[in-house]
Amino acid sequence: MAAATARREEPAFVRRTTLGADEYHKNFRKMDCETISRLTSDEAGRVTSQMCKVYLSLLNAPAGCWEREGVLRFAGEERGDRWTTAWEQLVALVGVASATARKALKWMHEEGIVGYFAGKNGVGIRIFMNRAASSIGRRPAHGQKNLRLVPASAEAPRASADDMPFKDSFADLEILETDLNPRAPKSGAEEIKVLKSSTPPPRPSPGSLQRGKTETAERVVSPSAAGELTEMLLARLDSALRIAASQAAAREHERTREWLENRGLPKAARVAQREAFNVLRQQGLIGADARTRARGEIGRRQCEPAEVCRPSSEEIRELAEACVAMLEVHGQAVGVTLDRLSAEGGGHLCAEDADRVRSLAEEMLGHASATSAKSSGTSNSAPARVPREIQ
Repeated sequence: MAAATARREEPAFVRRTTLGADEYHKNFRKMDCETISRLTSDEAGRVTSQMCKVYLSLLNAPAGCWEREGVLRFAGEERGDRWTTAWEQLVALVGVASATARKALKWMHEEGIVGYFAGKNGVGIRIFMNRAASSIGRRPAHGQKNLRLVPASAEAPRASADDMPFKDSFADLEILETDLNPRAPKSGAEEIKVLKSSTPPPRPSPGSLQRGKTETAERVVSPSAAGELTEMLLARLDSALRIAASQAAAREHERTREWLENRGLPKAARVAQREAFNVLRQQGLIGADARTRARGEIGRRQCEPAEVCRPSSEEIRELAEACVAMLEVHGQAVGVTLDRLSAEGGGHLCAEDADRVRSLAEEMLGHASATSAKSSGTSNSAPARVPREIQ
């Protein structure tokens, strides 16, 4: 009972302004001078007269409201039988009306005294107790410490000019082998004792001397030998690079030739054939009579035979070249090609024009055979043999 009475009688404030030598601050909060000036200004008073109370209540919030240093968080809690929202918690803490708290927090947020954030979905309300820029100081960077410069004395030296300037001291010795005396003795240098042996050392044999000279010569390379070795290595490297380049070129040539034989020439032949038939169809030389006859058979009506256009000499030559190309590329006989181009096969050539194309194609093939035989060294007296595919 007496202890409780003494504790109740202990004053809340001591009547002195400074701390003792064995005292320190506890249960203490700092407040910036700029913040005090803003909260006590006329502008804050026009917003609400409870501005200081709101800020000091926030600053003196209990420990459970602090999320971390300088950040208050209100997430709502259950009090009794009902759920208290975060805003109700905040209003109860500052102890003012809801409208007054809203005006005060809005003004302090716009001034930058506090930061106000209200989130949804249970995030709650966060209030950031900002610092005044005028209350933040910068410590100097810890750079290299420069020693204090002390000017040398201009007076006469205090030490004697005849004595040694330095003597041994109790500082750390730089010599690790303390058992050796590096100083010269006052009586002079020590004499090295030489033990005389009765048996002289063995002389090296001439063979061992020669081997030693050879090994030394092999180890030491003269500049001229080094230059020759470098030139030899460069020559071998150049030859190896040339061989590798030639092999790479040969491989690339072989790949190009293989592609040309397997893909390039057949594709070019197909394109040439397609374009030749396209030109013939555009000129009305292929397919017109066949389509007309087909339409006549489907409709079961008789059509008058269309007048056949006689091809010119240039067209006869183009058709002969097309027949020769079909024979060389696809192995199709000239007669088969002419049957497809004839009027009976759906083409436009009559029998007389087909004979002209056949004769010109045979002449071209004979000329080509004679040229190949001449280039291969065969006799010119042998007549050119006409392939069986023409007939």
